[in-house]
Amino acid sequence: MEKETIHFILTGGTIDSYYDAPNDTVKPFKKSVLPDYLKGLKLNTKLVFTEVCMKDSRQINSEDRKNIAEIIEKSPEKRFIITHGTYTMPDTARHLEANLKRKDATVIFTGSMAPIDFPKTDSTFNLGYSLAEIQNLNHGIYICMNGKIFSPKETIKLVAEGIFVSIFSDKKKN
Repeated sequence: MEKETIHFILTGGTIDSYYDAPNDTVKPFKKSVLPDYLKGLKLNTKLVFTEVCMKDSRQINSEDRKNIAEIIEKSPEKRFIITHGTYTMPDTARHLEANLKRKDATVIFTGSMAPIDFPKTDSTFNLGYSLAEIQNLNHGIYICMNGKIFSPKETIKLVAEGIFVSIFSDKKKN
């Protein structure tokens, strides 16, 4: 029996960054550390990786978004997890939702509020949650953050609180 394949598209963001103490900020690694991390989990799933860029999501541009769409259009895989910075994750997800011609793909965006090598990071949970959910979701574009699944049209990041919420809910859930 052939293993299911999940195609990871890597764009940088906090999930794939390190803390730059002198500048009190995080900066994306020059090359993604996520393939080695994920391969180390020994999943019963084949993983394919494509690195589009290694950028803070505020630096993601229309060319990067076009490249992401082209990779999905040309890939033989049907399941994709895109690691992306959280500031513009909904923007890129909405771009794909509006422009992706392919309708047989399941695409999940995920990221984190703290780098993968931080002691208290949400990155490993968000990756695991995305890997679990991609097996169950119908074709479409999704954002998986904070233990929830959002459509690109409904989600926003509450920067001060470091969480994603639905614009349709009255208040954030505790």
